[in-house]
Amino acid sequence: MKKPFNLRPYIAGALVGVLATLSVVGSTQVLGKTQFLGASTTFVRGAGFIEQSVSPEHVKTNPYFNKEKIKVDWQFMLIVGVFIGALGAALLDGSFKFEAVPPVWRDRFGDSVARRALGAFAGGIVAMFGARMADGCPSGHGMSGLMQLSLSGFIALACFFGAGVLMAALVYRGKRGVR
Repeated sequence: MKKPFNLRPYIAGALVGVLATLSVVGSTQVLGKTQFLGASTTFVRGAGFIEQSVSPEHVKTNPYFNKEKIKVDWQFMLIVGVFIGALGAALLDGSFKFEAVPPVWRDRFGDSVARRALGAFAGGIVAMFGARMADGCPSGHGMSGLMQLSLSGFIALACFFGAGVLMAALVYRGKRGVR
């Protein structure tokens, strides 16, 4: 197996900054958008695409879909690009593998695929509910807020990290040496 590619954190951070700057310029100057980053609405629209094939009348009468419109836009393509880019990077550095139950999960909760799937599904529901309730996702509130040096961006990111640390402490309590 090929050795995984490791990038120094400062170089990775600088590259993320360059990429974020290019995405802002690309989406605001080139595409003429007033907002940049953020993709939580894309997943809701994706659900709308699926729901439209099952119950088109319900989608037509849903106030959210009347406001947001179900369409393929730059956010949708961003999500597709993230998937393709991550897959390409994992294939290039030799770290790609199918893993139904990651080692950290297995160490704490056992190797039940059903339990892992249920945990992932429940986590996704909580994350999407939070994103919709906050009217945006962490990348929109945190990353783009920080790029604009917005006080609300700093507060949001501090809350995200704090909640993440708290949740990790609750989920993995009593476990030393978590990978």
